[in-house]
Amino acid sequence: MDIKEQSLKKHYEWQGKIEVASRAKIETKEDLSLAYTPGVAQPCLEIEKDYDKSFELTRRKNLVAVITDGTAVLGLGDIGPEAGMPVMEGKCVLFKEFADIDAFPLCIRSKDTDELVRTIYLLSGSFGGINLEDISAPRCFEIERKLKEICDIPVFHDDQHGTAVVVAAALINALKLVNKNIEDVRIVISGAGSAGLAICRHLMHMGAKHFIVCDSQGILCEGDERLNQAKQEIAAITNREHRAGTIRDALKGADVFIGVSAPNTVDEEMIRSMNKDAVVFPMANPVPEIMPDKAKAAGARVVGTGRSDFYNQINNVLAFPGIFRGALDCRAACINEEMKVAASLALASLIPEDELSEENIIPSPLNKSVAAAVAEAVKKAARESGAARK
Repeated sequence: MDIKEQSLKKHYEWQGKIEVASRAKIETKEDLSLAYTPGVAQPCLEIEKDYDKSFELTRRKNLVAVITDGTAVLGLGDIGPEAGMPVMEGKCVLFKEFADIDAFPLCIRSKDTDELVRTIYLLSGSFGGINLEDISAPRCFEIERKLKEICDIPVFHDDQHGTAVVVAAALINALKLVNKNIEDVRIVISGAGSAGLAICRHLMHMGAKHFIVCDSQGILCEGDERLNQAKQEIAAITNREHRAGTIRDALKGADVFIGVSAPNTVDEEMIRSMNKDAVVFPMANPVPEIMPDKAKAAGARVVGTGRSDFYNQINNVLAFPGIFRGALDCRAACINEEMKVAASLALASLIPEDELSEENIIPSPLNKSVAAAVAEAVKKAARESGAARK
């Protein structure tokens, strides 16, 4: 029985991976009066007088909504909100297991951007944070932007920013090994969807300057009328040499390859065309752009993927639990760039210099101490940047 068959069997056994547990025990009439009527009226009135009390008198301060419309679920595509529920439940499990955050899956039956935004906003008063998940690009960019404008709690699209935070941490340590500076390296990103564009922008905040971004049609170049708005915006600040062509052309003379695109889009010859001591992160799942052993054989110095069966797994679970833990603990109004940069630096620092190696550039996704370290860095950045409210 392979992992897919085993997982399906377990899901039939579990019949759902999460459940609601009561924090208030009801064993006597007094217990009932305290947790419900008539006693419950008093906290209601306190919240009516002071909205902020909703974070003290309810579980809201520790509750995150994990929301999808089912349009970009894993590598399965637009399979619908109900079919995305197992992934959303899984995300909720990770929130609880790694950061003791209560999370609730919400799968919304709409692909209309404004309807999604309105629905999520109307629900936001029940939560301390919003985690958007598996929403297709470019709609995901507009949905997140609009929600950030109207919500007073953190809104975070993990497919974008969680991925970017972990990639940046891995790259920081990989560049230490090859003795290259982030501001000098030439970076090629394959994939111009939510993850690829967010990685590019985040690495710019980390100091990177030289990028070429490719989609399935080739190199993004300013002025290309076929590009949607999100791609046009990234094309305007990347590929300053106005290079044209395919991913093969882009990789010639590159120092770093980051793949968030499709299986087997890179071959050994393309890796050999990169600069000496290349850093290669092929992260398409389950089949990467190039298999790690092939990339190493072709001359890549440091390789990381999204898979758990290879070393250097670049996994979002290293980022989002700690980021939300930090944001919730300081009642942050948002998750800003300073907080994301702090998360990347904290994550990278968890690999001591004397333990850094080509096969150890990022902590294990199963390391449950990671979230606490990331949370502390995020809280500090939130307070220094003015995002924190406590």
